[in-house]
Amino acid sequence: MPKRGYHHGNLAQALVDAALTLIEAKGPTGFTLSEAAKQAGVTPAAVYRHFSGREDLIAEAALQGYEIFADLMQYAYDSGQPSALAAFEATGRAYLAFARKYPGHYIAMFESGISVNHSPALAEVSARARGVQERAAAGLSRHIPPAKRPPAAMVSAHIWALSHGVVELYARNSPGTQSPYPPEDLLESGIGIYLRGLGLLPPDG
Repeated sequence: MPKRGYHHGNLAQALVDAALTLIEAKGPTGFTLSEAAKQAGVTPAAVYRHFSGREDLIAEAALQGYEIFADLMQYAYDSGQPSALAAFEATGRAYLAFARKYPGHYIAMFESGISVNHSPALAEVSARARGVQERAAAGLSRHIPPAKRPPAAMVSAHIWALSHGVVELYARNSPGTQSPYPPEDLLESGIGIYLRGLGLLPPDG
């Protein structure tokens, strides 16, 4: 009986796809390599032709997720131009959209415990994603004198944390955490309060 689940020559991707399905269903530590192999329609031994273990497999899923995420963030940033505020807010909304559309990738990236320094490629693509929001933050602060200007990396990290919190508490249907407001509205209002508190919005913003 022929193996099911992958096309010849694309076993590595079939295993990543299987891992993503299992991550969504069981979490990043709730499945074994044998389960991933079974889902992909191959023997457990075949996994080791491409991955050294489960962590390596999850890291590849995270890498692919960051590539999608970085492209999505760049598209959101470009779509928000020429307004610095619109571009910045668009990157926050992109975070929510990504978490909803690619839950397996999101978990592999942010909840698996896999370091972005797992490989040079993973470090590079995660830095590209962060760099988009840092450019958006830098654009917002241009009207502030350099001596009083907050670091763009700090602003980006705060907004990333705010976005992550909204996703975890209100955008992934966690039991008992339903918000009376849409997650997008919570994030937009939170970003506005934060930016005004830092003085990053012009007086007429």
